[in-house]
Amino acid sequence: MNVQRQSIIALVPAAGSGTRLMAGVDKAFFELEGKPLLFWTLRALERVPEIDEIIPAVKAERIAQTLDMARLGGLKKIRRIARGGKERQDSVSNALALVPAQAGIVLIHDAARPFAAAAFISRLIAALEPPFDGVIPGIMPRDTIKEVASSDNGQFVLSTPDRSRLVAVQTPQVFRCQAIKAAYELASKEGFYSTDDSALIEAAGGKVRVVPGEPGNIKLTTPEDIVTAKEFFRSAWAGPLGTGTLG
Repeated sequence: MNVQRQSIIALVPAAGSGTRLMAGVDKAFFELEGKPLLFWTLRALERVPEIDEIIPAVKAERIAQTLDMARLGGLKKIRRIARGGKERQDSVSNALALVPAQAGIVLIHDAARPFAAAAFISRLIAALEPPFDGVIPGIMPRDTIKEVASSDNGQFVLSTPDRSRLVAVQTPQVFRCQAIKAAYELASKEGFYSTDDSALIEAAGGKVRVVPGEPGNIKLTTPEDIVTAKEFFRSAWAGPLGTGTLG
C-alpha cells in the first residue's frame, strides 16, 4: 500500500524594517548582487527537494512586488504570500494560518539568511524524528559568555555560564506542523512573544533537538555583514552569478 508523504512547507517572515542594517530600505528588499536579499533566501529554499511550498510573509505593500520577483526569478514553490505583522511572531502566525491541515512539517527561516545550503536544510528535515517536536541548528560559541545586568554605574557580571552547554541558534528551524501551530496558539492566548520559534515549542512543553549548525549560514544584520556577504558571493560561485554552486 502506498502511503502519501505529508507535505513540507517553508515559512519566511520578511516584514521587518532592519534598522540595524542602515540601508534605508526594508532589510529583505535590500539589493545584494542586483537582487533583493529575500530573493536569495527564497532561492536557497527552492533548491531543497523535500520542500513542497514556500510562504513568505511581507508587508502588504510588498506583496505584489514579491509575487513578481518570484515569477521573474523562476521560484515555482511560491504560490501564496502572507501579510506581515507588527512583530516577527505575528508574521509567522499569519503564514501558519495559510499552511494546509495535511502538512506534516513546517520550516521557519530568517529572510536575512540567504546562504543556507540545500544539503544542510535536508539534514535538518531528516533529523526531525520522535520524540522531538522540533529541530534547530546551533553553533558552539567560541568566546566565553557572561550573563550581565545593568546599574547606574554600568553593566556588571552576574555569572559565567558553562560554554559547553550553550549554542548560538540559527534557522531554518524545523517543526512538526501540529506542534508549532499549537505552540503559536498557546503563545497568542498567553501573550507570550519571542524572536525564536523554538522557544514557543519549549514554552508549550515540547521537545527540541539541537543539531550542528553551519558557520556559513550567516544572518545579515549590520553593514559589516553585507561586506561579508558580498565576499561570500565572489568566493562561493564557480562561474558568473546564476551559474555557480551556491546552495
